[in-house]
Amino acid sequence: MNRLVTFANRIHDLLDRTRKWDFLAPLLIRLFLSVVFISAGWNKLGSFDSTVAWFGNPDWGLGLPFPAVMAFLATAAELVGGFFLLAGLVTRYFAVPLMITMLVAAFSVHWDNGWFAIAPSNPETSMAQPLAAVGIPAAQQSLENSEEVGKRLTAARGLLREHGQYRWLTEKGNFVVLNNGIEFAATYFIMLLALFFQGAGRFVSLDYWIAKRFRQQRA
Repeated sequence: MNRLVTFANRIHDLLDRTRKWDFLAPLLIRLFLSVVFISAGWNKLGSFDSTVAWFGNPDWGLGLPFPAVMAFLATAAELVGGFFLLAGLVTRYFAVPLMITMLVAAFSVHWDNGWFAIAPSNPETSMAQPLAAVGIPAAQQSLENSEEVGKRLTAARGLLREHGQYRWLTEKGNFVVLNNGIEFAATYFIMLLALFFQGAGRFVSLDYWIAKRFRQQRA
């Protein structure tokens, strides 16, 4: 037993040595999210009138109150927040409005579409399978949806092979059914939550150097 504990401690000590590289994880999260949010904010800003209309229209949009204000806040949070994430500046502060933006997107845009961003077309390989096995109704509905998605994709491929240039149409990627669920919004929220608690990381962030200078001085 003592040998096993000693061996486990040595392995753990080896793992602990990797902590000197722990700044890589928040850095990569920031780089990933900054591209996502800058792109989203830039697109909203470039077609701001259309964004306001989509935020406010109850028929084909979100039907939100004060659409101009909401569109401005979402655009500013994504565009400005994206650049601040890139620089690693006031990262924990900007994580908050960005998380709120993701929650609004998840509940107002994607919630009714379930979890998946892209609908699985094979229920046998769907991640909803084990959840359905334990009796979760939403997972069972997802598997049923996957069956219908598979039928439609098979029909679409058949039509394209018969009447279209299928090889040319699919040379850049396979056809899918966009489910537009909460998957991406939830993923981004979790990544932002990690940044909120852990910060921008050491060395490759302005937050680190500002804190190193001024918080030490305060102490």
